[in-house]
Amino acid sequence: MNILIVESRPELGGLWKRHLERQGMHVTLAAGQQEAVTFLSDHGADIIVLDLVLADGSALAVSDFASYRHPNARVIFVTDTTFFSDGSIFNHASNACAFVPSGTPPEDLAAMVEHYAAS
Repeated sequence: MNILIVESRPELGGLWKRHLERQGMHVTLAAGQQEAVTFLSDHGADIIVLDLVLADGSALAVSDFASYRHPNARVIFVTDTTFFSDGSIFNHASNACAFVPSGTPPEDLAAMVEHYAAS
């Protein structure tokens, strides 16, 4: 299972990456839009864990690019803001499969990744 994490905060992205790798998943960590698009230009991902608020670039641009290049890739959006808390992210990103707080425990995030990758 190939997972792409797009997270500007290295400590949080690293925590998720280590936890998913312990579950046997192959994980790549990108810090922003450019790194994510570069990765997705050459590689596929089954699931993308994508912070809605990136320090570098746009999460929706990453989601759109992934939808074009890898139509079967699903996106789990994470955020520590109330933006899109009404669920409207599912209207803006056709590949969105979940929307969770950044503080979600890593084991819960891993369970979601595994569930949506198997779907």
